[in-house]
Amino acid sequence: MGGTWRVGDLTIHRIVEQEGGFLDPQDMLPGLTPDLLARERGWLAAAGGIAADGRLSLAFQSYVVQTPHHTVLVDSCIGNGKHRPTRPDWHEKADTRFMDGLASVGLSVNDIDYVVCTHLHADHVGWNTRLDNGRWVPTFPKARYVFGRQEFDHWQAADAKAPVFPFQDSVLPVVEAGRAELVASDHAIGDHIRLMATPGHTPGHVSIAFGKGRDEAVASGDLIHSPLQARYPELSTKFDVDQALAAVTRRGFLERYCDTGTLCCMAHFPSPSVGRITRWGEGFACSPVDL
Repeated sequence: MGGTWRVGDLTIHRIVEQEGGFLDPQDMLPGLTPDLLARERGWLAAAGGIAADGRLSLAFQSYVVQTPHHTVLVDSCIGNGKHRPTRPDWHEKADTRFMDGLASVGLSVNDIDYVVCTHLHADHVGWNTRLDNGRWVPTFPKARYVFGRQEFDHWQAADAKAPVFPFQDSVLPVVEAGRAELVASDHAIGDHIRLMATPGHTPGHVSIAFGKGRDEAVASGDLIHSPLQARYPELSTKFDVDQALAAVTRRGFLERYCDTGTLCCMAHFPSPSVGRITRWGEGFACSPVDL
């Protein structure tokens, strides 16, 4: 299941690679108490946020945003053939779901003008590259790949100490092919695409706003993973490199877009994943928007 939304002069396609149970809620969200989980489980399950086996349900997906000038792919998911031994569902994967999703909305790899990565974790860079005669080459041959410079420098330093496989197979080959642009966290592409710093999950994490003159839509990246974190923005994941900063960033993002009409394209929320932010007590909800 994917979906297409139109807002302002934008067309937004959701390309799903995987969706389902990922981790136990209290494992993924260390601050989540048993009592709080029990109290919120009903609505979260009804919203698709908890799988039948009790794990948090996450989608792994990309968004393709078509502006009047460019076709932009935000985050390139998991990819095929990647060495990910700690994630069996991602390891050496070989399926056609991602490419079938692109084809289903009338797009091919040749139609993408920019690939913009919110950060450089494995499930956000995987389709940056594909294997060609044993070499990793850019999947989107005509695209410029936009990486935050701070994010790139962070992973380059980490890779120098110990191998970071996603960096080696999905980022460096793009740089070596001359397709990468390392940019500041407030970089803009034309008059419809703007990056904004949203640190905490990783040091150089960015979100991407789309629209001329206002934020018609925004791709959150991994500043938030589950609707439970909208309800309780102080709940950070164990994957956040700075959990306290991530919580501040998350609440700031939700406050910024609450009741604005901006279409929020969440990286990992369960289907339909796209909605508008409204207030819910001291927290927030992401109310789904009809296609």
